[in-house]
Amino acid sequence: MDASSVALYGQLKAAQPFFLLAGPNVIESEEHVMKMAKHIKAITTKLGVPLVFKSSFDKANRTSSKSFRGPGLEEGLKILEKVKTAYDLPVVTDVHESWQCEAVGRVADIIQIPAFLCRQTDLLVAAAKTGKIINIKKGQFCAPSMI
Repeated sequence: MDASSVALYGQLKAAQPFFLLAGPNVIESEEHVMKMAKHIKAITTKLGVPLVFKSSFDKANRTSSKSFRGPGLEEGLKILEKVKTAYDLPVVTDVHESWQCEAVGRVADIIQIPAFLCRQTDLLVAAAKTGKIINIKKGQFCAPSMI
C-alpha cells in the first residue's frame, strides 16, 4: 500500500466503536453529493465517528437497463475529488472493470469491489496494483472462508 493508504488503514482500524462508509448510492449530481457530504460529515463529527464518503460514478448492476447509472467515470471522479478537497474526507467508490482501477486509484482512498464481482481475479489484481485499500464486498454465493 502507498503511504497515505497505510495511514488511513491505521486510522480506520483504530476507530472506536467503528468507522462509517456512507453517502448516496450513486452520484446523482455534484450539488446533491456536496450537500450529502456536508450533512453526513456534520453528523459523524458530532458523534465522533470517522467517515469515509461513499458514492458510485456508475451503478452497472441495475435491475433495469433503463435505470439511471450515474455520471460516468470521468465526471464522477471529478465530483468525488471535490468532496475530498472541500470536506477533507477520504472517499470510496466501486469499480466494475479492470481498466477503471488506475483512474479510480488516483482519486479514491478505498476501492470497493461489488459483491457480484468479488471473485473476478483480473479486477482484484488491478485494484490491488493501485496501492489503495480494497474493500471486497462478499457475494451471497460465497462462503466467508472464500474471501
